[in-house]
Amino acid sequence: MRCPFCGHIDTQVKDSRPAEEHVSIRRRRFCPACGGRFTTYERVQLRDLVVIKSNGRREDFDRTKMERSIRIALQKRPIEPERIEQMISGIVRRLESLGDTDIPSKQIGEIVMETLARIDTVAYVRFASVYKNFQAAGDFDKFVSELRPVSPIDK
Repeated sequence: MRCPFCGHIDTQVKDSRPAEEHVSIRRRRFCPACGGRFTTYERVQLRDLVVIKSNGRREDFDRTKMERSIRIALQKRPIEPERIEQMISGIVRRLESLGDTDIPSKQIGEIVMETLARIDTVAYVRFASVYKNFQAAGDFDKFVSELRPVSPIDK
C-alpha cells in the first residue's frame, strides 16, 4: 500500500480488525520512510460494476462517489454513522446481486432514493432534488405534494 503522505511503496500494517459489522477490515498502517500513520479499509467486491450514464457513456462504479452524495443528502440529519454505512453497503450488495455488471445510472439513483425514503424523508427530498434536477420551487412543491397523504378535507 502506497503511503498517502510521501508515496513510499512499502508500508507496514500495525493493526487489523473487522469493521462495519464484519463486512470490511480496518487496517492501521505505518510508513517507515516518513513515519506517517493512516487507515485503510478492505471490502469484498463480488464483481466489477460498470455504470451506464444517461448519455450512453460508461464508467466504473465508484462506491465513494455514491457514498459522498448520500452523505450530503443526510448532512445534519439524526442518522447514526453506522446506519449510513450499513445502508451504503446494502445498496452496493443489492447492485452486485442484480446479476448484470452493466447498471444504468437511473437504476442506481432509484435504488438510492428508495432506500433514503425508508430512512429519512428530508434526505430523500434532498437527494431527489439533485437526482431529478429540480429547476424551480414548483418542482419541489410538486414532488413534496406527492409525498403527503391526501387528507379527508382535501377530497
